[in-house]
Amino acid sequence: MSTPTDADPTRIAFVCVQNAGRSQMAHAFAERELATRRLDGAVELVTGGTRPADHVHAEVVEAMAAVGVDLGDRTPREVTFEEIRASDYVITMGCSAEDVCPAGWAGENRDWSLEDPDGKSAETVARIRDEIERRVIALFDEIAAGD
Repeated sequence: MSTPTDADPTRIAFVCVQNAGRSQMAHAFAERELATRRLDGAVELVTGGTRPADHVHAEVVEAMAAVGVDLGDRTPREVTFEEIRASDYVITMGCSAEDVCPAGWAGENRDWSLEDPDGKSAETVARIRDEIERRVIALFDEIAAGD
C-alpha cells in the first residue's frame, strides 16, 4: 500500500441506509485493520447512511462487544455526496447507494448483500458480524496487493 507521501490516501466508504448496523461493524473492523497494518494516513475511512437512525442497533453493539469492539458511543450519521465522490471504494451492505453515488463517479462500488441485523437473534448477528470481518480483511488484502 502506498504511503501518504507518494499518493493520496485510499478512501473507503462503508454505506448503508441507517448506518446503525452493518456499516458501523465494517467501519470498526476497518479501523482495526488500519491500526494492525499501521496504515494511518495511507487509508481514510468514511461511514454513513442515506437515512441514518438515531442510534446503533443494540444487538450490533452487543455482538461487537463480544469480540472486544465498543460501538456504544457511536452515532449514525448521514453520508454526503461529496464523501462518496471522494472515495475510491464505496461498500454498500445490501442496500443501494444510488441516491448518493453520482453519475460518472470514477470509484468502485461494491454491494456486499448482507442481511440486516436489526431485530435478529444474537446468533444471526454474530454470523453477520463474522462475515463483515472476513470481507473487511479481504478488502484490505486486495488493496495492499494492488499497490
